[in-house]
Amino acid sequence: MKTFLQVVLAAALPAVMLLPAGAQTAQNSNPPQASPNDTITRQQADEIINELRQIRQLLEKQGNPGVKGPQRATLDLTGYQMLGDKNAPLTMVEFTDYQCPFCQRFHDTVFNDLKKNYIDTGKVRFYSRDLPLDALHPNAFRAAEAGRCAAEQGQFWKMRDLMSANPGKLDMDSLVADAAGLQMDATAFRGCLQSDRYRSAVEADVVQAQEIGADGTPTFVVGKSTPAGVDGEVMVGAMPYASFDLKLKQLTAGNAAK
Repeated sequence: MKTFLQVVLAAALPAVMLLPAGAQTAQNSNPPQASPNDTITRQQADEIINELRQIRQLLEKQGNPGVKGPQRATLDLTGYQMLGDKNAPLTMVEFTDYQCPFCQRFHDTVFNDLKKNYIDTGKVRFYSRDLPLDALHPNAFRAAEAGRCAAEQGQFWKMRDLMSANPGKLDMDSLVADAAGLQMDATAFRGCLQSDRYRSAVEADVVQAQEIGADGTPTFVVGKSTPAGVDGEVMVGAMPYASFDLKLKQLTAGNAAK
């Protein structure tokens, strides 16, 4: 896993480019509050900056290894949570860490447009996979298990939305409160989390993510649907909607030309 943290850093850079002016220098002052027109909130900026510091420290310990180039992946998605039309010609898979600020950024600024323009229109089916980065996010693994526990009660996507939007509220009590708010059986949900019965399933996701080079979060596989899953390109990072829109339009055009 020699490229792990270097690729995480590469994934972070698109989000850093969108920080509001002064976000990285206003350490000991009281900057003005972010306006509704700012690209990113002050809290999100601080979280991203802190994440980058941690990544840099870990990179220095590992000797700053090199970054792998773009690559493709073929995934079997049987049994994984899917949103959209199962017969959609294109498939998008997200490997996510619910405590990652860059994953939150994708959820807050990109996902809704993708859902409206591609998933809800039957062009793309969307799958969720797990890649908790334990070295940086101590609550991420529990959150990954929580999504699977919520799926037992038919509430995976709603729970996923809550966790993605609130990476700072992934402790046990907060997760159970979210489950209760979604009218789940909170006692059964807590019991599921405490049992660790999905630990091996989450670990299997992490292993497959590493095998395809999805070492940072969020990472996506975007490509043509196959009977079992997807054959596509690995895309690393919290990229803007335009990047995904371009890739999906290229794939759509390629399908139409055949």
